[in-house]
Amino acid sequence: MKTLLVDDHALLRETLAAVMVQIWPSLQVLQASSLAQACTLCDEHPDLRLVLLDLGLPDAQGLHSLTTLRERAPDARHVVLSADDRPQTVLAAIDAGAVGFIPKTSEFRVMAEALERVLQGGVYLPASATALADTPADVPVLSPRQLSVLALLVKGQSNKGISRTLDLSASTVKTHLEAVFRRLGVNSRTQAVVAVARLGLRLPA
Repeated sequence: MKTLLVDDHALLRETLAAVMVQIWPSLQVLQASSLAQACTLCDEHPDLRLVLLDLGLPDAQGLHSLTTLRERAPDARHVVLSADDRPQTVLAAIDAGAVGFIPKTSEFRVMAEALERVLQGGVYLPASATALADTPADVPVLSPRQLSVLALLVKGQSNKGISRTLDLSASTVKTHLEAVFRRLGVNSRTQAVVAVARLGLRLPA
């Protein structure tokens, strides 16, 4: 599996890449120190499956880099690495399509656990963000189709995109999303992603 690690701090980037390869020998970790370099690698490697992104790049600040890389690598799962783990920052990243948010202050053990969850189809968010979700104590039962719809929602696809991917009518997608929101006890896409993280749900690829 190809992974792109984007961070302008060389020491952190090299260390994290080494740890990842040690834990998951099958990973091929590509590295970029800027958004421009990351875009080039996305174009050269359309089979990227995971992007780890620092929001504070020298040529792009904030969520602009996340939005850009999601357009360049739409099939990859995007995870933010940031020293700013305030709930509003985490939720903004989720709004922009991230499926994970790992504070840079986390120990490597925690980072490894977070990446393992993401690689298995889950969502990882810091406790400060998941605490905001008022979700059921028990994991709700969702049908295979509802899980597929939820998985695409987590990846940031619009209703129209979900409809095209699953070959469903717009009204059917809307019905599935309403049912998913009801069972998760949420009323927005961002809340749904947070609920997935809090409940530890594993979603289909």
